[in-house]
Amino acid sequence: MPFAEINGQRVHFQDSGGEGLALVFSHGILMDHEMFAAQQELDREFRVITWDARGHGLTESDGRPFSYWDQARDCLGLLDHLEIEQAALIGVAEGGLTSVRAALLAPDRIVALALISTLPGEESPRAREFYGQMFGRWLTEGPIDELTTVFAALTINEPGENARWIAKWRERDRELVAEPATCLLEREDISERLRQIRCPAVVMYGTADPLFGAQEAEELSEALRYCFGVVPIDGGAHATPLTAPEQVNGALAHFLSEI
Repeated sequence: MPFAEINGQRVHFQDSGGEGLALVFSHGILMDHEMFAAQQELDREFRVITWDARGHGLTESDGRPFSYWDQARDCLGLLDHLEIEQAALIGVAEGGLTSVRAALLAPDRIVALALISTLPGEESPRAREFYGQMFGRWLTEGPIDELTTVFAALTINEPGENARWIAKWRERDRELVAEPATCLLEREDISERLRQIRCPAVVMYGTADPLFGAQEAEELSEALRYCFGVVPIDGGAHATPLTAPEQVNGALAHFLSEI
């Protein structure tokens, strides 16, 4: 399995290789590179790269607190490791928060952004309370059915995939959720900085997503100076690349062909 030593972390990644534009896919909380299995078909035209963020998947992190800025530097460090000068970033939820920060840190290296189910601002008080209680119980009680079934329903909502990811969560050390949860809950609002992003962007959302809807997508699109618009993924859940891959892949291919 390929790993890269980046910023004191042993980062796991997958790289399809090839000469096309590099696409770096970043996942959301409690997910990993496997959520982008269906995006591998894009390697017929692009170089598809997926990776596991700190505290997720096969990446071996140092266990210290981190922010999405740190993860953005990990993403850019992965580009350095692979000797890639420029890339397009595709981020889902918290992966979008990482991708946005990478675009702010290295504007000359990021040529396009696709943001899926991404909320750049702070969580609402209600959401903060919900996530705080859920992750607090996850740490003390482990990934019990009451927690995993609710989280899977909110983010995936497809019976077969729900069961597969719940099984993955049960196999992981409960303590690994601590730093990703803190990172999520204590992130700062960078909405005002989105106008600084110079690359073309597109925003996607699943029409069946209970966490991020049309209003949030339109607000994000308007905040991005060079956004090509909003793409609704019909029937898609929060993790749309996993649950509605054909629509997402088609929208990505169309967006990238236009830029």
